[in-house]
Amino acid sequence: MQPQKTDLARTALQAHRAPLDMRQRRLLILCDGQRDLVQLGQLVGPDTPAMVIQLIQSGYLVLSAVTPTAVPVPVTERRRSLVAARIYLLDILELQRHPQAAALFHTLQQARSDDAVMAALQTALDALPGLTSTGYAERVRQRLLEVLPKEHAERFQIALV
Repeated sequence: MQPQKTDLARTALQAHRAPLDMRQRRLLILCDGQRDLVQLGQLVGPDTPAMVIQLIQSGYLVLSAVTPTAVPVPVTERRRSLVAARIYLLDILELQRHPQAAALFHTLQQARSDDAVMAALQTALDALPGLTSTGYAERVRQRLLEVLPKEHAERFQIALV
């Protein structure tokens, strides 16, 4: 997947008045549809995936698939990704300002394989009701299930039962 600027991003870069910090501006400039996330990460730093997700959610970037025969994917399916789920929960944990949340954040951030990420997501969700309200933890769990790819969400729901 190669992030590409939207018209909103081009306007923001030209106007210099958008609510973007210098790193976000730099990343937008580099997102020309020619570089993938790995290449961008080498240029910008390890938090590149998180920044890309934030810029996608803000409407500054879109992802373009590099496939010779691209089959249109429904909009709801394009939004599902293990990376997006991971970044979402990292953001939630960072907001908690609690030592246990910081430890869970570190574990999730260091997870590399899909199984390790899923285990870290499960552990963090199990701990979240103790760090915040039960209702908030349930909303986070529901949002996470919406963002996870279906095969992971199904495994995740089975594990929750």
